[in-house]
Amino acid sequence: MNNLRIIYLFVAGLILLLTLTGCAQSFKKKMIANLQQVDLDRYTGKWYEIARFPHRFERDLTGVTATYNLQPNGKIEVINQGFQHSLDGPLKTAIGKAKSVSKDGKGHLKVSFFWIFYADYFILELDQENYQYALIGSSTPDFLWILSRTPQMDQEILDMLLSRAKELGYDMRKVEMVEQHK
Repeated sequence: MNNLRIIYLFVAGLILLLTLTGCAQSFKKKMIANLQQVDLDRYTGKWYEIARFPHRFERDLTGVTATYNLQPNGKIEVINQGFQHSLDGPLKTAIGKAKSVSKDGKGHLKVSFFWIFYADYFILELDQENYQYALIGSSTPDFLWILSRTPQMDQEILDMLLSRAKELGYDMRKVEMVEQHK
């Protein structure tokens, strides 16, 4: 009887794992289908984080910015900075790298802040005319950012980006606003 229970638990765990993997792949395919065209030269520069989903590597950070610098080899230097606990707190900096995955100008990058481990970076919405705002996601529904070229974003644009994220399947209850200098 014990062996039958072990087999049942193993099969149930395997089915759950396959279901979760299938859901993750389905989400990733949906995000890839919604990638925006991007000119990396225009995308480079400083972006202010307006909203995000919480995650451990930005815990307690405010005034967060991401600066992208295109390198001569085509890769991108990524400099993320934020102030710990308050806008007057100590500045924390993380330097990483990114590379374009797309061969057709779509906004699919791979970003790494640790050795050879890369994560998907999907540009899901982008101000194509002026490059003033962007909606960023990943291959899982656990990562989402709203970026702006300025520390404050027009409420109408923010509402549009939040609505777009919801349409794409993100859980909007997770969104946290990021305090920025005025």
